[in-house]
Amino acid sequence: MFLMIVVTLVILAMSRLSINQHGTLSLSIQQARAYQAARAGLEWGIAQALNANACDPSAAPTLSGTGLDEFALTVECDRDDYTDAAGGALTLYRLVATAQNGQPGARADYAYRRLSAVVERTP
Repeated sequence: MFLMIVVTLVILAMSRLSINQHGTLSLSIQQARAYQAARAGLEWGIAQALNANACDPSAAPTLSGTGLDEFALTVECDRDDYTDAAGGALTLYRLVATAQNGQPGARADYAYRRLSAVVERTP
């Protein structure tokens, strides 16, 4: 009887450990996906700033067809024009990309990432 109780307790402990490990793994995957979505948004914003000289204060590029389409992505851009010490013009772009899959508390696997970058462009 004692042996059956010990075996049952061991099985229950292993089951609980397995459930916790699965939940942790799922959240880790979603955090990695949120990071990749935010990074894609940041790279998109940098390409817009450097190639098209465009700076949208709140763009929302789509991630459809990428496997990250469940994430809402926003890219904020702020542009400042300066003159350097030699009298040349330069432009600084401050970019912030935010990716999230839903709202906090609405999903068990909610993930959120925010990345930022500053890019300098000289004509």
